[in-house]
Amino acid sequence: MTDMFTFLFGPFTGFGFMRMALAACIALALASGPIGILLLLRRMSLDSNVLSHAVMPGAALGFLYSGYSLAALSAGGLLTGLLVAFLTSVVVRILPPRRDGALAAFYVISLALGVTIIALRGSNLDVMHVLFGTVLAVDVGSLILICVICSATMLVVATIYRPLSVGTFDPAFLRTVDGRVVFETIFLVLVVLTLVASFQAFGALLAIGPPLLSATAARCWAQRVVPGIALAIVFGVLADFAGLLMSYYGNLPSGPAIVIAGGTIYVVSLLCSGVVQSAKRPAWR
Repeated sequence: MTDMFTFLFGPFTGFGFMRMALAACIALALASGPIGILLLLRRMSLDSNVLSHAVMPGAALGFLYSGYSLAALSAGGLLTGLLVAFLTSVVVRILPPRRDGALAAFYVISLALGVTIIALRGSNLDVMHVLFGTVLAVDVGSLILICVICSATMLVVATIYRPLSVGTFDPAFLRTVDGRVVFETIFLVLVVLTLVASFQAFGALLAIGPPLLSATAARCWAQRVVPGIALAIVFGVLADFAGLLMSYYGNLPSGPAIVIAGGTIYVVSLLCSGVVQSAKRPAWR
């Protein structure tokens, strides 16, 4: 029993950087749970992937300006993320049939532009850090900023949860009651803020992974929104804990290890939910 406790909690009790990383990941999981569920219900998985890469050019400019300062990375990433979100919405409204093409174009352009900006003055190691994150390098200042962003995101979601949920299931009714698109804009800002907070831990390529994986795993077990959000948060925390242990004992990069743990939870949830659904079906006669 003692050996098991030491195996599971020894890295976190013995090393401050592991505790800091776990605290940052838990904060991100709390904010990513509701955001991920709402993204799935709104069928915005591709949109969120584009926004995660749209953060990269601004973060790259912040990196060139002040190095690995989370404040600079966050400010730059927020600006370019909101810019790409605005440009995408404009293209979709003007040319609705070309929505997928516009999303793919912004996806590729943002990624290439971010890598190019970093490569101009940085090294290959810098590119790897920006692409895949450095959650084990989170310091006190970065942790405070992540917690502030995640707390603000959760507070806003709780405040406007009713119109967000109505807009998810019946957007035409919401437009009839309130013709403004303010809630859609606020939700996009919340998505970008969550991605900006995740950037330090998971980088541009993996920032959207934990929210979507925990949400898709939760959807395998819960059909209602509130239980789904709760399960998504639980699965996110479990993936963070397991991924950090994998990273510590296996000498693996922490961000990808957390995403792999989240993917494992999703696959197990998918298989188990399939078995349950098969058991509920009536036998062939």
